[in-house]
Amino acid sequence: MNDIVLTGDRPTGPLHLGHYFGSLANRVRLQERLTMYVIIADYQVITDRDEPGAIQANITELLLDYLAVGIDPGKATIFQHSAIPELNQLLLPFLSLVSMAELQRNPTVKDEIAHSSQSAVSGLMFTYPVHQAADILFCKGTLVPVGRDQLPHVEVTRLVARRFNERYGQVFPVPEAMMGAQPLLRGLDGGKMSKSRGNSIPLRATEDETAALIRRAVTDGDRRITFDEEARPGVATLLTLTGLCTDRAPEQIADEIGDGGAATLKRVTTEAVNEFLRPIRRRRAELDPAEARQVLRAGNDRARATAVGTLEEVRLAMGF
Repeated sequence: MNDIVLTGDRPTGPLHLGHYFGSLANRVRLQERLTMYVIIADYQVITDRDEPGAIQANITELLLDYLAVGIDPGKATIFQHSAIPELNQLLLPFLSLVSMAELQRNPTVKDEIAHSSQSAVSGLMFTYPVHQAADILFCKGTLVPVGRDQLPHVEVTRLVARRFNERYGQVFPVPEAMMGAQPLLRGLDGGKMSKSRGNSIPLRATEDETAALIRRAVTDGDRRITFDEEARPGVATLLTLTGLCTDRAPEQIADEIGDGGAATLKRVTTEAVNEFLRPIRRRRAELDPAEARQVLRAGNDRARATAVGTLEEVRLAMGF
């Protein structure tokens, strides 16, 4: 059986290097040999915030990022969550398969609640993992590229698939998580790299903006540069970024900088990141937003046809 990959992002802001090394690069490789669906999860934007923000602009920018890094709409189906009502209808039967206690103890949900920008935690926050189960299972996804922090959500999807099959008959595969080469990349403040925490380097940032972001990165006062993720997380983050962008070991880069201190480290990291992002930025500048939106409309049509078929299977299995 051909494996089916489901992956995607919420349109809450610009994609960054953490996304690239944690997932995007893997998607570009996987689309060459597997069936791939890439979801723009716009409905999930309201999971942890009261307002969706500039949702249409963010969707277009996300599309441009996808196309610029090399996701090929001829090989991958890029679609918008809210445009597929049949997908979202799967949420109801799936919620009946999971207890509130199981949702409340999900560690990823707990972390997202802690960083939520909502005035009060909504019920949607607790159902977020089941929403993701619907995203994955509507296309009968078998592989889900994720970072380490998203593994609990994949476990909920596996639970939903098993319980549905046990209760109603075999309909869904039980998907597997696929970890990227760099599943969790720290941000410039030493914490998790995140759009909402302002500690990332957006793929669409200019070279000057990138330099300014790296200059503000948290390091330490030790002039000798060494790679130690536990004792020196800020320095290790910059060394890791440089290594990923130049395909070298961070320890080797640290040895080369030696006693050059944080200023030299930041200069080396800036040069490496800007050189790495240059072709992506060039492709992005050549893209037409109107053509990108047409790519999305075509992807929506393909994804909806898949969702209609899956929902019909579910209804028949359940006896509706």
